[in-house]
Amino acid sequence: MKKLILVLLLCFTYTNVLYAEDTQNNIDGMIVKSSMNSVTKTMDRLEEVLKSKGITIFLRLDHAAGAQKVGNQLRPTQLLIFGNPKLGSPLMMSKQSIGIDLPLKAVAWEDADGKVWLGYNTPDFLSKRHHINDRQKVVNKMTKVLDKFSQFATSK
Repeated sequence: MKKLILVLLLCFTYTNVLYAEDTQNNIDGMIVKSSMNSVTKTMDRLEEVLKSKGITIFLRLDHAAGAQKVGNQLRPTQLLIFGNPKLGSPLMMSKQSIGIDLPLKAVAWEDADGKVWLGYNTPDFLSKRHHINDRQKVVNKMTKVLDKFSQFATSK
């Protein structure tokens, strides 16, 4: 029994440490991961893995460059819009309003401390937002591949 309590305590402590590390970026409905790369390299790697899997890249937007054009300073921030109709279409067939959130988006940014983050909406959040209850297999698959792709983008 003592071993079980110790294991549970260690798991709880580890979970709290992970959560505390990312509290400033805890945003409802988003997964936010720290990146070991620059904003540009994080997005380059994400774009690379998406393209290699046949996923369409619709747009890559440099928010910092846009801000600079109007005389504002913004730390590096880039947005990538991407999608796969094989996964997105079934969600839209259930509820077309999800089209406001599809194709998917990922944003990478550098915070004031120079740390780089990658964030994206969770498929589960999007399905709940649009009251899609009949496509859990699709949501689960999207969740799995986004986790895999974002891990690749944020690792060295």
